[in-house]
Amino acid sequence: MAARDGLTGVTADIPDCDGVTGYAGDARDATPLPGMPSLRSRHPRSPETGPPRDGESTGHPEEEFLPWSPQRPARETPLPMSQKRLVRRFRGQASGSVSTWQLWLATQHHTLKQTGSEITNVLSYLTMWKKSLHQIEGHFGTGIGSYFTFLRFLVLLNICTFVLVAAFVVIPVMTFERLKGEKQWITTAPPPRGGNCTEYDPTRKGLVNFYEYALDILSGTGLLELSYLFYGFYPPESVQVYGFSYNSSLAYLLTMVGFFLMTFCWTVHRAVMGFKHSRLHGDGTLSNYSNKVFTGWDFCISQPSAVQLKHKSLRYDLQMDLQDEFLRQEIASRTRWQRLAIILTRVLVNGLILLVIGAAFYAIYRATEFSQARSKVMGIAGLLIQYLPSIVITSANLVTPLIFNQLVRLEQYSPAMEIKLSLFRLVFLKLASLGVLLYSLWAQITCDGEMDSAAACRRCGYNQEQYQCWETKIGQEMYKLMIFDLLIVVSIMILIDFPRKILVQYSSWKAVQLWGEQEFLLPQNVLELVYGQTVCWVGCFFSPILPLLNTVKYILVFYLKELTLFTNCRPSNRTFRASSSRFFFLVVLLFGLLLASVPFLYSITSIHPSRACGPFRELDSIWDTVPRLVNGLPDTPRSFLNFVGSVAFLVPLFALSSVILLFLVMRSHGYTYTITQFKKQLYQAGRDKQFLVKKMSAINISPD
Repeated sequence: MAARDGLTGVTADIPDCDGVTGYAGDARDATPLPGMPSLRSRHPRSPETGPPRDGESTGHPEEEFLPWSPQRPARETPLPMSQKRLVRRFRGQASGSVSTWQLWLATQHHTLKQTGSEITNVLSYLTMWKKSLHQIEGHFGTGIGSYFTFLRFLVLLNICTFVLVAAFVVIPVMTFERLKGEKQWITTAPPPRGGNCTEYDPTRKGLVNFYEYALDILSGTGLLELSYLFYGFYPPESVQVYGFSYNSSLAYLLTMVGFFLMTFCWTVHRAVMGFKHSRLHGDGTLSNYSNKVFTGWDFCISQPSAVQLKHKSLRYDLQMDLQDEFLRQEIASRTRWQRLAIILTRVLVNGLILLVIGAAFYAIYRATEFSQARSKVMGIAGLLIQYLPSIVITSANLVTPLIFNQLVRLEQYSPAMEIKLSLFRLVFLKLASLGVLLYSLWAQITCDGEMDSAAACRRCGYNQEQYQCWETKIGQEMYKLMIFDLLIVVSIMILIDFPRKILVQYSSWKAVQLWGEQEFLLPQNVLELVYGQTVCWVGCFFSPILPLLNTVKYILVFYLKELTLFTNCRPSNRTFRASSSRFFFLVVLLFGLLLASVPFLYSITSIHPSRACGPFRELDSIWDTVPRLVNGLPDTPRSFLNFVGSVAFLVPLFALSSVILLFLVMRSHGYTYTITQFKKQLYQAGRDKQFLVKKMSAINISPD
């Protein structure tokens, strides 16, 4: 009754508007309602009506509180945000607090920002494989889409690498070859140690059969060995043409160092961004269900196909959240004996995995020794012997993942944890198998590290009898691994994936139906990319054109994998979260980069370069080209660079870096604690809102 009396008092205070016909409701109502003009005169104008015209007045005594009044703050005006900015800007200019120059700068900044946004929108249409990635994410989820996003990143990385190598190494050498008659040689060759260490002639003698050219393409020998593809073709020249001097050996070394640094920085940057994204969206404390249900839809899409893809993407995201919640409940409900049984099972599984990996390593080492000892065999048999390490490595990489997939299911991890664990195990297998291959080559090139005492290495500083140009030999091994990896991908797709799809679709055999359609195995496919990229990084110094070949290979792999995904694969029963997957893909890629940097650093610092080939044939060490450059500089820059490379500079730099790192770690811990507290507050606020909603519902339901 009190509320009703109050409402009556309020309506009684509203005066009538003579001459204005307004909606008064029912004719039986005793109190007439004001018309629309009367409401406009009493209340602030809406954005549609706008401010009054010049000379127009509302006739209201409190006109200074209207939205267009200078006395009213801009934030309280019922106007769109863009108009509020304009009001604030013009008020500042009128009051004199904002100068014309500042207003012009603000206007130009706004214009440039809009222009940049438009350019970004236009460039987004030029993004490589954008439409294909949307279709993949819509049909198979963002976890599978993260594989193809990772593949696109590797393609761009290889393109940038090849552009860098071509600009500073390949193109200058090709140009100087055309101007060979005008160049001047600057040679500083040390006296030879004795004996003829410069014998190197890989050309074939006599009549060459046609099939031998095909064998050369597959093995990187013959004409390819004497081309820009491999290290041994590049000359040790400092060229002077028209007064311009270019040291090709120094450019070769610095380009490779710059390529490794660029790759490291780019990969770390993407990994850090992915880590922040996974930390923000990796758990369920930020109301993942509410965010996906109420804010997950994109209202800009209008095409039916795009709507269906968005529906499927949201469904996969909700399915992942529900799976994670179910697994957390299942883990929390385990008894002590169940947890003990799971621990024992995991110990046994890890023991079996170590035995399998050890057997694979031994087979790779023996195959490499056998292949290098019989490298002089010609013909088809010689090609098979040369590819024997690649065959053994690929066979191990195909068989062991199948074993690991069956064993990891016994450990009862979550799907995300299964991916991470499988990735690290397979990465250890594949990258370590590549390390075993490199170790076996190192043992034969350096005579097991006894370069000064062994008879085969004493004369030239390396095993010159078996490896006249050992850098080219390593490049050929990486080239064969890349070619064989691509052949395996194509062969599996043609000989296994398509026949399996046909059998499952058209055959009624019970065994075939139990076999079923294949799933797109995310860990194995990601590992193939990491392995192939590591092979490219290892061989880039010994084969500068390898990044270009790897780019072509990955483009083919993208289209082949997309074809087999839509044609032969079914959606996985277990979904994967893209935010955590992308971060771990890049972490695994960093492990591959670390492995690739080890042979590169060891080759340029510890092994004598080949005396018969390459741009460093005249030096005792590849790194000697840098001290020679420094010694040729004037006194001031030479002294500065010598100081930068001395212990007096490096020790304080290390101490300062440690202090900065400690500060950043402490600040990171502080931010983590703050974020944790914010999450708790958000969670508690949600609980409070639920409590209040329940109370209000109970009050509304209860009788008066």
